[in-house]
Amino acid sequence: MTHAALTPLLGREFDNFLFAAIGDDTDGAQLSVVSALARLDVDPWKEALSLAGMPRPIAVSRLTSLIASLPIGATAGLTPEAIAAGLVALLPQAAGRKAPVSAALPKVAPARRSPLFLGLCVLALVLVASIIYVSRFSNWQDGGANGGRNDIGGVELPRR
Repeated sequence: MTHAALTPLLGREFDNFLFAAIGDDTDGAQLSVVSALARLDVDPWKEALSLAGMPRPIAVSRLTSLIASLPIGATAGLTPEAIAAGLVALLPQAAGRKAPVSAALPKVAPARRSPLFLGLCVLALVLVASIIYVSRFSNWQDGGANGGRNDIGGVELPRR
């Protein structure tokens, strides 16, 4: 789950929805939307953002299907539809939020490379090119165009 990365993006307007009680857990503790969605392996923060961007009937339908898949007894005798309708009413969209879902996401500027980073990249490329050049030149010495001789300009080079 990636809720830790999304939490700051949502703001406090989703807290009423995310921390609302759905019913009682099997051990008697209150079951919140966050814990119920997490048990279903659904990221609660992503789901809240997604539901807020949907028309109300579709959001109620989606949340109803999620609640219905919870273990029996978790919803304290209420129908999943009734619980979902009450929870969707807690979403910011239900309170008159008209902004698209994408408005909740931050605007990210394109990454800018520092001059030092670019200089290091150029230096690395020059170093790699030099190694390749020297490697090819030494292969040429060892018998390529030199006819098998191990000399340059009449000076004999030691063999490897």
